[in-house]
Amino acid sequence: MKTSEIIYTGELRTKATHLRSGEVIITDAPIDNQGKGASFSPTDLAATSLGSCMLTVLGIAAGGRNIDLGKIRVELLKVMAEAPRRISEIQVHLMFENDFDEDTKRVLEQIALNCPVAKSLHPDISQKVTFDYGIASHP
Repeated sequence: MKTSEIIYTGELRTKATHLRSGEVIITDAPIDNQGKGASFSPTDLAATSLGSCMLTVLGIAAGGRNIDLGKIRVELLKVMAEAPRRISEIQVHLMFENDFDEDTKRVLEQIALNCPVAKSLHPDISQKVTFDYGIASHP
């Protein structure tokens, strides 16, 4: 089965539909690239996928290891370069509500750093990842 269908809706916007679930994502070009900035840009989604992937693999690994992850929050910054316009850096800050012993922290960090998206991004994209424990607050 195909993964998605994407339709250009005009005015630098797209509508992507996940075919299995029917969920929809709208993208819009960013303000600094002729868009309205009214939704995630395609490069925002690429960067955001890194943080989402890290959380997903952490959840999978924690379940298999009987680790209570508690709440985790990710703040992410995408940095763009010019000539050619591309993502040059993604800064990911993972904040865990729970604290863990040093061995568990090391395991969790290696799992996050080796998620499929991290391993799929071009090596020219700098991935700066930080981890903080015992601090996650959720709005």
